[in-house]
Amino acid sequence: MSITVRHLQKRFGHFSALDDVSLDFPAGELVALVGPSGCGKTTLLRVIAGLEQADAGHVLLHGEDVAAVGAREREVGFVFQHYALFRHMTVFENVAFGLRARARRVRPSEAAIREKVHALLGLVQLDWLAQSYPTALSGGQRQRIALARALAVEPKVLLLDEPFGALDAKVRKELRAWLRRLHDELRISTIFVTHDQEEALDVADRIVVMNRGRVEQAGSPQAVYDHPANAFVCSFLGAANRLGGAVLADGFVAEGATLPVRVAADFTGPAHAYVRPHDLLLTAAIDERHAGIAVDVKRVVSLGAVVRVELATRGGQPLEAQVERDAWGALALKAGDRAVAVPRAARVFPIR
Repeated sequence: MSITVRHLQKRFGHFSALDDVSLDFPAGELVALVGPSGCGKTTLLRVIAGLEQADAGHVLLHGEDVAAVGAREREVGFVFQHYALFRHMTVFENVAFGLRARARRVRPSEAAIREKVHALLGLVQLDWLAQSYPTALSGGQRQRIALARALAVEPKVLLLDEPFGALDAKVRKELRAWLRRLHDELRISTIFVTHDQEEALDVADRIVVMNRGRVEQAGSPQAVYDHPANAFVCSFLGAANRLGGAVLADGFVAEGATLPVRVAADFTGPAHAYVRPHDLLLTAAIDERHAGIAVDVKRVVSLGAVVRVELATRGGQPLEAQVERDAWGALALKAGDRAVAVPRAARVFPIR
């Protein structure tokens, strides 16, 4: 089912949670909403679900305006961060709850409910826990049961609000891979809110970046990461060093650098350049022919195949570089040494 929102407005007192938000979510897509706390992502999810009413604007599900349609009739499954499982019910009873709560005329038979619940528990790979209670489950297992319960009523749309936010990093990584596989199998239109940018880049077909109630950019993960629409998106999505300087006719010259770096820019004047850590090349040579910045190596952190190098400019600004382990060994640098940091690629935005 496709989802369309047009010119949504929602205020809580003087706070504008949604400020003229318009988006299209094609059927079958898995879309991530990302942004800082308070940017409006959860409010947007709740408005789509019918749990909040917008002050203005429209929500269309498969082309139908659902302003007058209640949450239960929208055929939307909602999964919260903290599971919301019934502690006094077994896993089986939790998943069956939505089916048994239907009006008698549309309620499946008990045999059909049993078959459906066991099929769903098999889908989330937890059929063996059918008679357990939520308190006996791990956080990852509870979240999968919450998802099975949402799927039981055969929703046309699945909405996930920080579904893995309460879990540790290892379990989150496992579950997001599992969610991607599940989505590829079921193809339910899915929108999920996450504060984990890596999670969004890893799982989603498309990313929507929000800030202060507005949409800053929407697109494929690769497009948004490689071609950010503005400085906010560039700094929010993925690690980036911010360098002050200016765009001149022959490129961007960072403060402390002697030569320009070629960049794509349609303006000249004071600017900030954003450089990803893997695009910050380190050289041990202190040479003015480099289009780089003199830095001090402050700390070296080995992360397996890559090395994170914490740096500081002569003016004290912190920078971070990411170097492949073999390349780092060839540099023969250590904490306390001087080096030159050379931006290989940068996104520049004017200072306003």
